Amino acid sequence: MPRDWTDRFLAKIRDGEGGCWEWTGHIKPNGYGQVRIGDHKHHVHRLAYEVMVGPIPPGLVIDHLCRNRRCLRPDHLEPVPQRTNILRGEGPTARNARRTHCVRGHRFDTANTYVRPSGARNCRACRTGDRHRPHKRQGVTHAPA
Repeated sequence: MPRDWTDRFLAKIRDGEGGCWEWTGHIKPNGYGQVRIGDHKHHVHRLAYEVMVGPIPPGLVIDHLCRNRRCLRPDHLEPVPQRTNILRGEGPTARNARRTHCVRGHRFDTANTYVRPSGARNCRACRTGDRHRPHKRQGVTHAPA
């Protein structure tokens, strides 16, 4: 008798640290669990959320509150906008967003911060200082005769 996909799915879950339910099946290179059901591949955390909680609202992604990408415990998962998910993480975008001062120690505040169209922040004090600082020429300044 063939096993239902739910039996195969449940057989690949173990208890992990912090109360996580960890996926022991296929893990993609990015750290997320994946399962094939019929002809379709699914991220296990999304599948678990949809089966145990309900549909993921349009425009939202699933954030692991426990920061464990193998976890599929529903109360460790929260649907949030992509921006919120990124800013909660540990990637370079999140680290830069949490910075309160520029590399030279000037505070990022409303008066001292210029936000580029790309979303990157620049320090106005450093920018002003760079304009008044003489620039040293680099490279060849003249060619031999």
